[in-house]
Amino acid sequence: MELSESVQRGLQALADPSAFDQSSYRVLVDASFRSLLSSQADPGVLDQPELKQIDQILLKQSHTAATTFILEAVKQNADKSTISSCLEELSFSADRVELFYSTHQKHRKELEHLLASIGRCPPQINDATWRLQYHVKNGQVDKVNEPFYLLSLNTENKGSLEDINFTCTVEQLQDLVGKLKDAAKSVEKASQM
Repeated sequence: MELSESVQRGLQALADPSAFDQSSYRVLVDASFRSLLSSQADPGVLDQPELKQIDQILLKQSHTAATTFILEAVKQNADKSTISSCLEELSFSADRVELFYSTHQKHRKELEHLLASIGRCPPQINDATWRLQYHVKNGQVDKVNEPFYLLSLNTENKGSLEDINFTCTVEQLQDLVGKLKDAAKSVEKASQM
């Protein structure tokens, strides 16, 4: 994971046993997860007896760095080895890494739901089905004999499944397929850069 210099400094301070003893480290890690998961901002999240002796600027910098690291780890779906190696590079001891990771695992699903709820994201298409139909007659009892397609896109958005159904003519379907191919080529080019 790539972290900014200020986040790295805050995490290095958090890893330093002379700045944060084991009990204040545990309290700050818990406070960092709580502050992310609480539905409303709690100004007293850092007002814990174990954190009173720590310099307030250092405390806030370490809290900000910890919450940034937590969100980045969840966003990238980081596994234990990624989190451990990143924290060990910042001078975290093995027991501090283990405490951080166990707390991370305990709250991981909640944080994933939190991140998924932020912003507007279009549904993901899981499957597409189609069926060829014919218009034999129209409303005026005239013969039409025109083919059309019934399409159904099975989508998922925030865990809920939904079907999007629509019809189109052969020309409209060809246009849609052409646009999808153009989009796929654009994504492929972008990923090769």
